[in-house]
Amino acid sequence: MGMAHTTSTAAGTSLASVTVEVTDLETARRFAERLGVDTYIRLRACDTPSTGFRGFTLALTVSGPATVDAFVGAAVDAGATVLKPAAKSLWGYGGVVQAPDGTIWKIATSAKKDTGPATRSIDDIVLLLGVEDVKATKQFYVDRGLTVAKSFGGKYTEFAPGHAGPVKLALYKRRALAKDLGVPADGTGSHRIVLGSTTDAFTDPDGFSWETTAPPAPTLS
Repeated sequence: MGMAHTTSTAAGTSLASVTVEVTDLETARRFAERLGVDTYIRLRACDTPSTGFRGFTLALTVSGPATVDAFVGAAVDAGATVLKPAAKSLWGYGGVVQAPDGTIWKIATSAKKDTGPATRSIDDIVLLLGVEDVKATKQFYVDRGLTVAKSFGGKYTEFAPGHAGPVKLALYKRRALAKDLGVPADGTGSHRIVLGSTTDAFTDPDGFSWETTAPPAPTLS
């Protein structure tokens, strides 16, 4: 009532693209191709100072443990460092690797056993942002038009995927995320990641930058 006009920022921002900033573009391209994620992320040359934990991870969900092992193996072959060897846990099976450019990738499955041979197929890819206050940042994004798909109090929030891009967006407590990835939580300088917005450019409460970008062109069937 009495709210006939809304701002364009609330008209429905969605995640159109994810750009990882790297110092060595050629090595990063080769890594992305070997891991099979080159169609999911964009790469951009950048030498802005960045030390320690960059506050995010890109998480791949795959079909089973053998596929996790295959992806971890491909990452290591392409120059990645293993931060957490693939292992069983309460929720499934997974491992964590760090690419030569410093980006941390988590590869996991909820399946405890394989139902078939390893594949090169990715079921889901999620950009997990480590934030100081999940509830406040969730509200910040809701105010910009994102829709919450799952939320667990002040611990975790996942947004409904937009039609604009192939990567989902989720929020996690920064220190909890660092612990989950097996790295110290401290970090300074650039996050070295830029999120593509379907509306305007903005920066979130934790300093993650969004820039206006055109969504990928629809593929013709």
